[in-house]
Amino acid sequence: MRFAILGSGGVGGYFGARLVRAGHDVTFLARGAHLRAMREHGLTIRGPDGDFTVPVKADDDVQRFGPVDAVLLAVKNYDVASVLPAVKTLLDARGTPAPGESPPFVLTLQNGVDSPSEVAAVVGEAAVMGGTTYLSAIISEPGVITQTGTNHRIVLGEVFGDTSRVSARAQALRDALAGAGVTVEAVADARGALWDKLSFLGCMSAFSTAARLPVGALRDNPAFREMFRQATLEVLSVAAAEGVTTTRTPESLVRYMDELPAHMRPSMLGDLENGKPLEVESLQGAVVRRGRARGVPTPVLSTLHVLLLPHARGERKA
Repeated sequence: MRFAILGSGGVGGYFGARLVRAGHDVTFLARGAHLRAMREHGLTIRGPDGDFTVPVKADDDVQRFGPVDAVLLAVKNYDVASVLPAVKTLLDARGTPAPGESPPFVLTLQNGVDSPSEVAAVVGEAAVMGGTTYLSAIISEPGVITQTGTNHRIVLGEVFGDTSRVSARAQALRDALAGAGVTVEAVADARGALWDKLSFLGCMSAFSTAARLPVGALRDNPAFREMFRQATLEVLSVAAAEGVTTTRTPESLVRYMDELPAHMRPSMLGDLENGKPLEVESLQGAVVRRGRARGVPTPVLSTLHVLLLPHARGERKA
């Protein structure tokens, strides 16, 4: 398949490099020192599965990418709006599909549940698939992605139209990623997967960032455990009100929290400490807004949202 990777950081760089190594035609959107290093030395992946370097095609202008079959949108939520023109350019580059040819599509890989609708507002619902990732990776230096955990998992599927069965394009993308060594699952309706991840991430990232503490320093407190449980129930209740079927329960999410390393720190806490923008509107804010629209109270998430909102743009450091 022919891929365009928009967002060549930890997520896009990691999965894109694996696709290159598997023989797919991949072009990365990148800028600055990272782009120069990728052009001159290739893209290096370092991690528990071994290190490797692949020569890559990279550019800062999607007009030079050429036609693609799939766009992997891997930027942060707060950067989605700025790259939507590039997504539309790439999807339009193929023109009208020939008979029997599948049109190109975009897979959203952002945290939270907002990005599929945000992208669809510009390119149309039919061109959008939803996905969620379980990967911890960063740009450790220009041209180098370091995986800091052991997971490299994607769950993907349709979010609009027919969500009763796994679509042909979801199966094709699953096969391409699986052939590249990625742990991947194609589902009929990806909305459940997006909300499943948000039910933990939206709560844990908020508590940890507001407290400026890792997981282990919080979870032994009975009062915190009850508030965490209540927060997860709020997220799951909003999902249910939107007609989304999830697989998580507050009890399973508490058990999952207990299994994490005590030193585990959500990336939102690191972003706060480094003065970077926070995805507060796309995580906690999304739950609060959707709950209000559906008449579902979210008192715990609303409080955490208010506490984190002053740091959303990254102007203030902890």
